Amino acid sequence: MEGWQRAFVLHGRPYSETSLLLDFFTENDGRVRILAKGARSRRSALKGVLQPFTPLLIRWSGRGEVKTLRNAEPVSLGLPLTGLMLYSGLYANELLSRVMAYGTDYSSLFFDYLQCLQSLAAATGSPEPTLRRFELSLLHHLGYGVDFLHCAATGLPVDDDMTYRFREEKGFIASVVIDHYSFTGRELQALAAGHFPDMETLRAAKRFTRMALKPYLGGKPLKSRELFGQFMVNKIPPKPLPGNGTPG
Repeated sequence: MEGWQRAFVLHGRPYSETSLLLDFFTENDGRVRILAKGARSRRSALKGVLQPFTPLLIRWSGRGEVKTLRNAEPVSLGLPLTGLMLYSGLYANELLSRVMAYGTDYSSLFFDYLQCLQSLAAATGSPEPTLRRFELSLLHHLGYGVDFLHCAATGLPVDDDMTYRFREEKGFIASVVIDHYSFTGRELQALAAGHFPDMETLRAAKRFTRMALKPYLGGKPLKSRELFGQFMVNKIPPKPLPGNGTPG
């Protein structure tokens, strides 16, 4: 039997008439799939507890692919994500669900994820800077290594006003070609620092993380991006999503 661990629900769906099948992001064991027996029943103490964005302490047992939940207690109230911030949180959850292997220690990423949620909950403006920093952190923890600060061909530090073209598995190389894969030295320095002072650097960061995450995500589109786009176009309030409040 496992000891108590801090955890968040990433994704869940009904399992039988009274149970839930949940993917948790745990502090020490990374992504874990756990069956919460009876969690949907009216008398369950877990009803309303196993929700995304609620910090939890959980305990489970089992040696197979699917564990069995023994206990779950909320550490605090759920982080208050609404509207645009809610969709941004769902996006972060779906990213993790798509790229994290089961049973792999991502303890450092766990705290970067917590910081992402806290930043979204406290945000008064755009969620974009927070999401870009989280994507860059996720890439780092997946082992995606890229040097933003040096030309891959010469080893020289990047120059603010020069253009560098991204080449997969090589890095950024000085080039006069201007296209989707081109970034200025100033944009690369912003990526290295995780600080985006204006729309230009923010757009560049989004362009890079989309390119870098694509091999991990494959061809299947992210449902949270679709929901995010619908929200931005229609400005409709969030609707209940399938699977315990997360993209199905």
